[in-house]
Amino acid sequence: MTLALSVNTAHAAVPCGSGNFQAWLDDFKTEAASKGISQATLSSSLNGITLDQSVLSRDHSQKVFDQSFEQFSGRMVPPRLARGANMLKQYGSVLSRIEETYGVPGEVLVAIWGLETDFGVNIGKFPTLRSLATLAYDCRRSEMFRGELLDALRIIDRGDLTPAEMRGAWAGEIGQTQFMPSNYIKYAVDFDANGRRDLLRSPPDVLASTANLLASLGWQRGKDWQPGSPNFAVLQQWNKSDVYTRTVAYFATRLTHAP
Repeated sequence: MTLALSVNTAHAAVPCGSGNFQAWLDDFKTEAASKGISQATLSSSLNGITLDQSVLSRDHSQKVFDQSFEQFSGRMVPPRLARGANMLKQYGSVLSRIEETYGVPGEVLVAIWGLETDFGVNIGKFPTLRSLATLAYDCRRSEMFRGELLDALRIIDRGDLTPAEMRGAWAGEIGQTQFMPSNYIKYAVDFDANGRRDLLRSPPDVLASTANLLASLGWQRGKDWQPGSPNFAVLQQWNKSDVYTRTVAYFATRLTHAP
C-alpha cells in the first residue's frame, strides 16, 4: 500500500504555478512523451526554456479593445489598401484556386492577412515555445495553454517548423495570419505542395489555411460578409471583437472595388 501510494505521488502532475518552473516543465515533458511526442523534439524544443515574466505581465494586464470602428478602420485600412490590391493581383491565380477549393473569396483572405501581420511583415518575435510554456505554467488559463504547447510540439514533430523558427505573438500565435498551434494542427494545408505546412514563409499555405479554417467555421460560398450575414458571424469566430470583424468586412469590400 505504501509503495503504491509513493508511486502514484511520484507521477502526480505538478500543479500550475506551484513549485518551480523547471519541476513543472519536467512533468510536462513526461506527459508529452506519453502522448507520442518524440524525445528528439522534446529535447530540441524544451531544454533550457525559462519562464518569461514579460509574457505573464502582458497576459495579466490585457487592455479592453476600446477603439471605435471608425477609429480602428480609419487607422488600419487606408495605409494597407494599395498593398492589399497588389497582393490580390500578385496571388490572383492562387486565390482563385483557394476560392474554388474552400469557397472563401481572395478579398476576405487578403484583408485578414493585412490586418493580422501587414501581409507577413510583422509576425512577432516572441519565442513561441517559451511563451506557451510560461502561459501553461501560469494558473490563469493553464489547461488551454498546456494543450497549445502540446500542439506546438506536434507541429515540430511532423516537420512543418523547427523550434528556432517558431516565433510569433506573445500569446503563442504563429504565422502570417496568426494561428494558435491547435488551429495550425487542424487547419494548416500544404497548398504549394512542398511537403511542409509553412505558415511563416509560404503565402499559398497561409491563405489556403486561413480559408480552410473559415470554411470549417461555416463560411457560405458565394454569400456576402456584411454585418448581419452568416459569413459575418463566421468572421466573428475568427476574432470576437466586433470592431475588428467589421474592419475585416469593410477592408474586404474596399478591395473588391480596388482598381
